[in-house]
Amino acid sequence: MNIQSGASTPVQKIKERLSIEEVISSYIKLEQIGANLKARCPFHNEKSPSFFVSPDRNSYYCFGCGAKGDIFTFVEEFEGLDFKGALKLLAEKAGVSLSEFKKENVAEISEKEKLYSIMEKAEEYFVANLKNENEALEYLKQRGVSEKTVTDFRIGFAKSEWRGIDENLGKFFSKIDLEKAGLIKKTEKGYYDRFRSRIMFPIKDSSGRTIAFSGRLFVNEKDKNEGNKLAEGAKYINSPETPIFKKSSVLFGIDRAKDSIRKNDFSIIVEGQFDLIMSHQAGFRNTVATSGTALSEKDQSEDYKVNSLGLIKRLSQNVVFVFDPDKAGFAASMRAASIALALDMNVKASDIGEGIDPADLIAQKGVDAWKEVIRNAKHIIEFLLDKFISNISKDQLKMKLEVESKILPYLVYIQNPVKKSHFISVISHKTGIREEDIREILKSKFTDEKQYENNEDKILDKKTDSILFKKDYILRRLLGIILWQKSLAQNTLPLEDIVQKLQVILNKKIEDVLLDFENDTSDLIFEAENFYNIGTDLNQDVKEMLANLEEENLKIMLSQKMLDLQFAEKKSDKDKINILLKEIGDLNNQVQNIKSGRVK
Repeated sequence: MNIQSGASTPVQKIKERLSIEEVISSYIKLEQIGANLKARCPFHNEKSPSFFVSPDRNSYYCFGCGAKGDIFTFVEEFEGLDFKGALKLLAEKAGVSLSEFKKENVAEISEKEKLYSIMEKAEEYFVANLKNENEALEYLKQRGVSEKTVTDFRIGFAKSEWRGIDENLGKFFSKIDLEKAGLIKKTEKGYYDRFRSRIMFPIKDSSGRTIAFSGRLFVNEKDKNEGNKLAEGAKYINSPETPIFKKSSVLFGIDRAKDSIRKNDFSIIVEGQFDLIMSHQAGFRNTVATSGTALSEKDQSEDYKVNSLGLIKRLSQNVVFVFDPDKAGFAASMRAASIALALDMNVKASDIGEGIDPADLIAQKGVDAWKEVIRNAKHIIEFLLDKFISNISKDQLKMKLEVESKILPYLVYIQNPVKKSHFISVISHKTGIREEDIREILKSKFTDEKQYENNEDKILDKKTDSILFKKDYILRRLLGIILWQKSLAQNTLPLEDIVQKLQVILNKKIEDVLLDFENDTSDLIFEAENFYNIGTDLNQDVKEMLANLEEENLKIMLSQKMLDLQFAEKKSDKDKINILLKEIGDLNNQVQNIKSGRVK
């Protein structure tokens, strides 16, 4: 797809219809300050606002962490989307059709783009199947799921067939691609469907693109009576990880829940798909589910995209966990709660009672019963105290030992000293354990020197991760412009000079740099040609990007030197300390020179 000179790109059309103030204020609260607006930065923790939005320049900049860009950059980083995901989301918001910009030749599309197409076709196939499965439809009805909810959530059905996917999608895609998408599996006897005899729930990213499936086993009476092997298997199976699906990067239902989470200023996290669907049906649209996905201890994934809980935290610091009451559900809830506490979220939990899950509670006892469960949620420390103390006899020693082993570890995850002090007092009051003893246990058992060192390393790692994200974003845009311009009959840039400068900054040949992006070449060109018209003077933008890339690269080197200095100081290696201090000084000077040059 080559956009002709003077033609309007989808990016330009979207920017004409959506102001940066409109887009960013739909995510965070902005405060007017003269001609600009300010807020606390959503990309790093801060007490005083250093995040500024300029309507005149249609851009934002954070003086704290250096985050900057336009509406596309913001949506990409805030929601953890790639460019095409942000483009889809903003196009829908602006009422811009992307159909005229789609590529006709399937051979030209990237691997990820092909996988998105496969998942879209698979969803259509599963949805069409369900319409003819009366027993499955009746089962959904018995569970309390309305026809509207079935339609809204695109619930489908995988037939009791070994090769249904191949026979229906094989006319559009190769078996290799269907296997990459996680829809079929290969054996010595050939390929067969991963999902069979299952009610299918599509898992979507925050822009609404289907990226995976979770299938619940459904056995009809005929298969039961005949002992059909197709009716056997685990209750739930989920898509494997693929290039477009990372389990820690998404929560089931996030695409439908995110606006309600921000509006209501809290999220509800449940375990299963039915729990989420029934909660949404009951009006609690700020609900997401972990089934088919996973929770990570970091708020960013390996490719520096915000992950499941990281995005939830950006939408609201407040979260309520309501997992199934069985042992597995409780254990999952507690692990999730500890991760949320470590991310400095306000974590509550609620007890639903034995022998019933949220979906059945709503179906059998109604919306008010579910509302009461949410209303009765307590801070996780108080929730655990009530649960463990009530389950223990009058044996005071046993009770105190249980508190030490099962509750105090959660205090370690609370970063705010005021909150930690408050809950130390709460535990002391409810258990009779002296506050001094609680503090001593925390100090002796949970804050040894090794743990302290690891925490410091994690802080440095987190800073480096943030810098790497910016570097990767700038590099992608630069490579896209280079590849795009090279593909044109006439380019407007001194490409040789740009490539030479890029190689000096990265200390790497351009061929080796491109190897890391070989699967994304068409995506890179797509991004560049959608941002810029042919004939546009890109020189100034490219110069700024090269300066930014050099600055981010120096910051990465600086972070590593600071880490090396930390270790050298612990070992009292004076010679190494002196060398590192000089190197750190030189790097700081280089960073300041770039900043000074930019100001001039």
